[in-house]
Amino acid sequence: MSDNHTTQGKAGGMKGLAKDTAIYGMSSIVGRFLNYLLVPLYTAQISAASGGYGVITNLYAYTALLLVILTYGMETTFFRFVNKECEDPRRVYATTLAMVGCTSLLFVALVFAFIHPLSAAMGYADHPAYVWTMFVTVAIDAFQCIAFAYLRYKKRPLKFAALKLLFIVLNIALNVGYYVVLNGHDVGYAFYINLACTASITFCFYKELKEGFGGGFASWAETKRLVGRMMSYSWPILVLGIAGILNQTADKILFPYIYKGNDAHAQLGIYGAASKIAMIMAMITQAFRYAYEPFVFGKAKDKDSRQVYASAMKYFLIFTLLAFLVVVGYIDVLRHIIGRDYWPGLRVVPIVMAAEILMGVYFNLSFWYKLTDRTIWGAWFSGIGCAVLIAVNVIFVPQYGYMACAWAGFAGYGTAMLLSYVVGQRYYPINYPLKSIGVYVAIALLFFVVMQLSEAYVPQMWLRLLVNTCCIVLFVAHTVHYDFPLSNLPVVGKYFKR
Repeated sequence: MSDNHTTQGKAGGMKGLAKDTAIYGMSSIVGRFLNYLLVPLYTAQISAASGGYGVITNLYAYTALLLVILTYGMETTFFRFVNKECEDPRRVYATTLAMVGCTSLLFVALVFAFIHPLSAAMGYADHPAYVWTMFVTVAIDAFQCIAFAYLRYKKRPLKFAALKLLFIVLNIALNVGYYVVLNGHDVGYAFYINLACTASITFCFYKELKEGFGGGFASWAETKRLVGRMMSYSWPILVLGIAGILNQTADKILFPYIYKGNDAHAQLGIYGAASKIAMIMAMITQAFRYAYEPFVFGKAKDKDSRQVYASAMKYFLIFTLLAFLVVVGYIDVLRHIIGRDYWPGLRVVPIVMAAEILMGVYFNLSFWYKLTDRTIWGAWFSGIGCAVLIAVNVIFVPQYGYMACAWAGFAGYGTAMLLSYVVGQRYYPINYPLKSIGVYVAIALLFFVVMQLSEAYVPQMWLRLLVNTCCIVLFVAHTVHYDFPLSNLPVVGKYFKR
């Protein structure tokens, strides 16, 4: 009886995770897909040679780093403390919201106080408005992150998804209005529109902000103690978060400083545009993270939690490897997302996607130190991985350009992933199905090689697509046969039962 209940509990947990991942995933995937519409828009209106898209790539890299700094690990800290029996969830939420709100306001004040030396140091002395616009936007984003985390905690994925999509729709509509209807070419409007849309979404959090500031605070002494406990937990997460985001953005930040040519922003724009095609992997890992983080902390007390984590890792890899093959297999079609003068950068797509898979695995592995309150280990892993990435960039970008950026990300994520696995198996051992995972990786690599040979030696595009489609179908067939039998599917499953 107990085994049966355990099995049912595991199945229920995985179904709940799958349901939330589907909702978060759809909002993420649909949102990213709609956001992709901006890529052909920008690359059509802004030529690669002008370096305009390189400016967009560079500034968005800065804002991604700043978002991590301004949230300083408080999303994960919020989930950790709000699930503790000894803490008042409402008090935790109110305190977290106030902390991030105050630091964001202080950041905005400092930006305006030092805008001219700041913009000059970043290489935008002639366009300080670009800098303050994006930095104010990221400050608002940081504040909104806590409200979005609260929606995830309260199991409100539909509102979460609706607000994410609302931002995307507003952003696209205004961009189309300026760049298509008005035929504009000013890069700065991409930043101004982003600020307007981000600020507008804040008003949709009226209910959540009211719940947070409507009496959730304790006395000053109790609040001070809570802040101290939360900061003690969160600062290592901030360190590993900075290191983690640098793994994604350091190349785009450093590139204009270390690239030897005079066309740094043009080359960065080509790399940034091509990398957008590889970001389907980021969609999957982000959707998984949104559902997985609250799921893990809520599941930590269950006896079967480690088996569930092991299964989740395997299924994550299956779907990301499938996505990898789909993107590589249909790159002849997907290349039209970006302008033709950006196509030389498409050779980075497989490398960037592989790096994103390693990042996703590292994220899944990271919960052992979050659950055991050993977050300092995460800081070490991400820091070492970041050091590897920066070293590869600094050493090889001057000679190999943006190709070194792609391989640096792969090396950095791979290093952090291996370190987390080795140390994690000592402190929080999980019996991952390594043999089965290895089989899937080997099959994916085999089909990737076939696709590369097809691209090199098959001149007809339709024939290449046919070969690549066969590889994808074979991968799906293997998955269905061994891990997703059709007989277990709802409705249609009855037709496959013996």
